[in-house]
Amino acid sequence: MQGLFDLYGLLNKDLTDMEELGKVNSTRLYKLWKNLTVAMVTVIAMMTASKLLPYYLSPVASLIAAAFLYTYVFEARAKRDNSCMIVPYGMLYSLVLYSFVSILLNVMYSWGVKTIPLEFVFFNDPYIPSLLMNPVCFLTFTFMYLRRSHLHICMECRLHHGESMDNSALAGVFRHESHFQLRNLMIIFGLLSFLVWGYYLIFYVNININARDWYMFTWLTIILVILDEVYFIARYYNLFLDLKENNEIIMPEELQDITAKTYLRFYVICGNHIYVDTHAVDPRAPYREIIDTPFFTKRSVNGIGIAEIKRVIKRMTGYDGELRFFYGRKSIDISNHSILRYFYFLDGDIEDYKEMNTDGEWMDYEKIKYLYSNNPGRLSSISVTDTTRLATIMLTEKIFDENGYRKSKIKFYNPSFNLIDVRKSNLDFQDDKWIRISMFNSDTPFYGIKRRWRRIAGGQNKSKNSWR
Repeated sequence: MQGLFDLYGLLNKDLTDMEELGKVNSTRLYKLWKNLTVAMVTVIAMMTASKLLPYYLSPVASLIAAAFLYTYVFEARAKRDNSCMIVPYGMLYSLVLYSFVSILLNVMYSWGVKTIPLEFVFFNDPYIPSLLMNPVCFLTFTFMYLRRSHLHICMECRLHHGESMDNSALAGVFRHESHFQLRNLMIIFGLLSFLVWGYYLIFYVNININARDWYMFTWLTIILVILDEVYFIARYYNLFLDLKENNEIIMPEELQDITAKTYLRFYVICGNHIYVDTHAVDPRAPYREIIDTPFFTKRSVNGIGIAEIKRVIKRMTGYDGELRFFYGRKSIDISNHSILRYFYFLDGDIEDYKEMNTDGEWMDYEKIKYLYSNNPGRLSSISVTDTTRLATIMLTEKIFDENGYRKSKIKFYNPSFNLIDVRKSNLDFQDDKWIRISMFNSDTPFYGIKRRWRRIAGGQNKSKNSWR
């Protein structure tokens, strides 16, 4: 009876550890608000400067604001900041596009190529930047909202953070709030475009601009952006309280008290079969059974020697096999927590390994692939993430070469793979090279041109992404 209580306590402890990995760092929530605030304050500063400075300096003010956001966004990326940068990124493009369109219209006007209203000429008094700025922001954020799952910055984030951005409360917050922020800004700038252009076309008299005109053309934009910022302050404060009430948030002082932990996951394989627990408990819903590897443990250390890891899995299985590293990632929020995955290949047939030291059963990998494609909810979320990485790397290497071009001229060639292929493979699953190729290859329209441009712009990352 005491053994049952010990087993129950161990199970609860493992669930608690998994829940701990998925909690939201309060600092990360603050940065989610901070990045939005930086973008919105930049717009306020640009609009204010355009009103107070000489009109011909308006493009200069917008370019300075864009340069500030460029520095802010790419410094954060260089430091591997885990906060969501999609709004500053969108505002950066909005300011650059506004500056480009504004300068282009004025050049065309100066050369007599095109006649434009004087309110668009920044050498004229008055110059009204909101007539261009609001529609450009609206179109930019509309495009980003519609393409939100395919934006380069979002794909890079998922690539760098792996399961941390797929299987945690933080993932849900980032995913929902980033989309909400984009939709909110799309609506705000769409409404401002409608109001400003409606006033300009119906009520504005271009003989003499008065205080009401300036209120509509400048201060209305600033006031609505400020009110939107106040709304988000209240929104994220309430979100913080909700997460805290549900015990889904970690405070900075709590992080300092958390000891280093290394989690080990083993996928035990024999031929094309994998050993699984079909009655595993979902840590996010303990009442639900899922399929997962039963070989999961942790050590309260930061890093474990390969000899110790081999002893751990040999003790858990009771058999000697071939240990091979799969890949590893650090937790996005708890920097001294990491998860390492390993393959453990057994020779012979599954009939030779009926008596395992750990409860479970052998399952044909074809069934796992079927469930992954048709009913992924039957698998643990972390298994889905790992299968996605394994399949992406294996299939991409079969289809494309290292330059991103198809190996076969048959465009609709769809290869398959199994665990025997995995064992024979010499691929480095820790390296992100093949995942990058899967996202950007010769199937991409204008691939050759885009590839050359990335090389010129320095956007093609050729370094090996070994550990994060």
